[in-house]
Amino acid sequence: MFQPGRLLILFAVITQAAVTIEPTAYKGWPNCYRITNGEVELIITSDIGPRIMRYGFLNEENLFKEFPETLGKSGGDKWLPIGGHRLWTAPESTAYSYAPDNSAVQVKVEGSQLEATQPVEPSTGIQKQMTIRLAEAGSAVEVRHRITNHNVWAIELAAWAMTMMAPGGVSFAALPPRGTHEENLLPTNPLVMWAYTDFSDPRWKLNRKYVILRQDPKSTTPQKTGLFNADTWAGYLLGSVLFLKRSEADAAKTYPDFGCSYETFTNAEFLEMETLGPMTRLAPGASVDHTERWSLHRNVRLEQWRDAEIDRVVLDKVGLR
Repeated sequence: MFQPGRLLILFAVITQAAVTIEPTAYKGWPNCYRITNGEVELIITSDIGPRIMRYGFLNEENLFKEFPETLGKSGGDKWLPIGGHRLWTAPESTAYSYAPDNSAVQVKVEGSQLEATQPVEPSTGIQKQMTIRLAEAGSAVEVRHRITNHNVWAIELAAWAMTMMAPGGVSFAALPPRGTHEENLLPTNPLVMWAYTDFSDPRWKLNRKYVILRQDPKSTTPQKTGLFNADTWAGYLLGSVLFLKRSEADAAKTYPDFGCSYETFTNAEFLEMETLGPMTRLAPGASVDHTERWSLHRNVRLEQWRDAEIDRVVLDKVGLR
């Protein structure tokens, strides 16, 4: 049985092929793990979470947002904006989504895989887990998210994987394949707005194939939109480094927020890239999984934010051409 504040460590340092997982301290958290293959690295803290706090090339910038005022903090009964990559439940609600993840998590290392499992949330009765696997070479990462219902009653929810990106970049999310009026008489996908969504804001650019949103530290008004794409993927270009994330969605199932498999949010501090799983009724003891695949790419230059240019530069990297 998991006991908060204790760690289960099967191996202190594991090396398999080119992937190394080792304990480390990180920015005030003493009990973290570094996963690296010599090209990229991830930092997962076990003092809170589950959270992935860093993803970047070795000795280079962290692509994920960090909040200096909460680095190294743990404990407390309120949810804190800490940054990095986290797992929530959708639809968004104060009771479920904002359950604190400030307690120690159980870490299990097996080969080149790290599994981080939080204690059951007292306020919701659910338990969240991330399983992270880094490729032996290159930058590819697979993150499996699992939510388990420990209540004695069934609950309905969707897994919601959320990545806070460092400020100053531009995101672009792919719409499903476009067509013509003659070929597609029926609608193909939603483009969802929130009450504060304002497409006249200059941070937005709506193309035929992509929804583009720029993070601007000088713009304080939040913006958000959502969409559905069976092959959900999006990118974030920060300087000349490109972060890509991808997940799969099932058009036959019901998704949160009027049918979103992907959502993006920004304010003056960060931009968030969010994938969602389908709404799922979880019986007591049942779990639901949601998987994302990530990659990083150096020396990426986009001359202009047009569909043809994004296609030319990015599609090979996503694996769609």
